Amino acid sequence: MAGRGDPPEGTPEGFPGGGEDEYRSVVFDEAFIRAAHLQELSAQERMGEYAQAVRSRSSWESRGGSRQAVLLVLLILLAFGTAIYLGVRNPYQPPVDQRAEPLRTTVVPLAPQGPVPGGTPTQLFAHSPAAEYRTGAAGINLPIAGRTSHFAESQVVAGLGIAKEYLVASALEPDVLSGATVRPARLLIDPDQLEQFDRSVESPADDGRHALAAWLIRFDPRQVALAEPAARVQGTLRFEETGPDTLDVTADHTYTYALRPAARGAGPVAAASLFTVHRVVHFRFDREDLRMHRAELLTSTVEAGPQACGADTTGSLKPLLAGERASDVSAGPAVTDPYATARPAAPALCGALAPSAQPSL
Repeated sequence: MAGRGDPPEGTPEGFPGGGEDEYRSVVFDEAFIRAAHLQELSAQERMGEYAQAVRSRSSWESRGGSRQAVLLVLLILLAFGTAIYLGVRNPYQPPVDQRAEPLRTTVVPLAPQGPVPGGTPTQLFAHSPAAEYRTGAAGINLPIAGRTSHFAESQVVAGLGIAKEYLVASALEPDVLSGATVRPARLLIDPDQLEQFDRSVESPADDGRHALAAWLIRFDPRQVALAEPAARVQGTLRFEETGPDTLDVTADHTYTYALRPAARGAGPVAAASLFTVHRVVHFRFDREDLRMHRAELLTSTVEAGPQACGADTTGSLKPLLAGERASDVSAGPAVTDPYATARPAAPALCGALAPSAQPSL
């Protein structure tokens, strides 16, 4: 018979005798078990006195995530609006492209005071003020460029480069000089001035606005041909900031061409003669012009000879060639030397070509 403290089936396998089990003396009768009531405490009751340290969340706090999202959206909208406002008010933002003004033109013919000297191009150049001039585009030198108050050095270099490119296209390109095309110069002109340029090409006029000779140098191919394809050139380029958004470039150059009569028949080639053009072009560039690689021409003044004072020089120039002379110099126009640059242009409608400007053969 099992002992009073032993289970009915005896001591479980794997346990020691169990005689020392402290719970053997505890006996639950059937009435006690039935009267027992199982109660599970809540989390707050289990925490006891520490439960008061935790406060319940209000309904507003339960919606805290939504409130934070709304505040974040408002902050983003405020920052975006501030950025737009500062962008509009920023004084250093690129200005709106300004409309170009019409070009103001002046063309002054220079009449020789005697017969025009003739010879070979080599002889003529060697005995003229152009003897030391460079040939073609090499004679248009860019100055040392630097930044201005509102334009970076790279922008100044770009403006000077566009100005030189226009001078080459309008005064040194053989096809432009012969009247075959105007395209090289036209491609570099501000679109606002293209209508004025095209009218000057199609219907040149002496009205201070539509003299083609102020836009480009062209000779009538029916009368004149180039005795040497490359002209001799010398002059200066200057730049100046004229406003926070405008950069001006002034080109002051003398071009000397060797010309001869247009070929007629199979006879011998006639003697060549020199034709000199003193040309001052005032360019203006805004930031859009620099970005689009184009130029606005403000003023262009041309003094060219030898020509007759009464010749119509608003379109193609009309040179007097070797052995020819002007018949209207006795009127007493002011003597003008086209090789003397950096001076005001002759104010008269015609000037007398200085003897020193002609080759001394």
